[in-house]
Amino acid sequence: MLWLYNFGIFLYKIVLHIVSIFNVKAKLFLKGRNNIIQTIKNNIDITKKHIWFHFASLGEFEQGRPVLEQLREKHPEKRIIITFFSPSGYEIRKNYPLADGIFYLPLDTKKNAADFIHLVNPEIAVFTKYEFWYHYFKTLHAQNIPLIIISGIFRPDQVFFKWYGNFYRKILGFVTYFFVQNEQSVNLLKDLNLKNVTLSGDTRFDRVAENTMRPKVLPLIQKFCGQSPVFIAGSTWLPDEQLLKELITAAPEWKFIIAPHEINPAHLQEIMRLVPDAARYTQLEKSPAGFGRQVLLIDNIGMLSSVYQYGQIAYIGGGFGTGIHNTLEAAAFGLPVIFGPKYDKFQEAKDLIALQAAISIKSAAELSAAFAALQKDEHAGDTAKKYVLDKTGSTAQIIKYLETYTQMNAGL
Repeated sequence: MLWLYNFGIFLYKIVLHIVSIFNVKAKLFLKGRNNIIQTIKNNIDITKKHIWFHFASLGEFEQGRPVLEQLREKHPEKRIIITFFSPSGYEIRKNYPLADGIFYLPLDTKKNAADFIHLVNPEIAVFTKYEFWYHYFKTLHAQNIPLIIISGIFRPDQVFFKWYGNFYRKILGFVTYFFVQNEQSVNLLKDLNLKNVTLSGDTRFDRVAENTMRPKVLPLIQKFCGQSPVFIAGSTWLPDEQLLKELITAAPEWKFIIAPHEINPAHLQEIMRLVPDAARYTQLEKSPAGFGRQVLLIDNIGMLSSVYQYGQIAYIGGGFGTGIHNTLEAAAFGLPVIFGPKYDKFQEAKDLIALQAAISIKSAAELSAAFAALQKDEHAGDTAKKYVLDKTGSTAQIIKYLETYTQMNAGL
């Protein structure tokens, strides 16, 4: 099975080279890994140990960020290395100030794993939620370097739990400890005789709760909203935006803010065709007339988590694609949420629906009905906020465990 895994990694790289001809993300993925081992060697002190945090993308970074930042605060003498798999994480956070080095993770080959771990010399490795790389995990295990999974979540349909998943179960066996989000994950791992697991919850709750205490003030957004009720559509894709078009027309007394997941020119033009009278955030200061319009298009990255403070109801995109994006950022500010039908992989979405603080929709008519229902519900927003606050505390639990290793290696 290992040969098939290795061939898959090789084939993945070949496909990326082909796709990169017309795909910007694939091009960045390859460019960022060009001579990456030498780049790492040139930019860190290879004589020192590091704490290694790996994130698949931006969402996982925000999820694991409370752990990283509290560990940095408690142990400022420690050196921290961050790696990303995806350009959408690396390109946005490559200048994050609390790390001593930020890099793309070299593809998972035996040589790359050996070279990377030799250079970084991690005293501990922390992976957030998922990404299970055979060669990296095996090399860490062979060198007795603790490997911790935080905010992990497992489902019965994953390959680890299939009759043919023995190879992937072996990867789980290299993990030192799992901190997982729900009881189902605990039980699934224990069914594999993996008892090194604790139900700690999701560190995203700590992150989003912290964000509500110190939200970034956005004067242009505040001015655009004025005294109107505001509907915020975050991380949207084209199928989401097509539904929103009808809602916008039907609710002229509301202001709408759309923050698409992708802000490439082609997607922004698609949105402007759907809502031609929308103002663009980056042009507000130059075109003051935009403040009087009904719809504002956020055409830059990094604002959404603070934009939610100005809303009353939120729509979270992605539910007509591979799955919904972050509902918790909106819920933490006390906004009830609406999203598409593909939410089954997200425990918080199921919980919010059960609490009647969220509604899943499949059509424009259902969106309109959900919008009307949430306007009448005086408690949905408070319920959403309470749900988030009640789930905080995961970070402290994980930090307590990690400190057993950082203290043990304090002299390094």
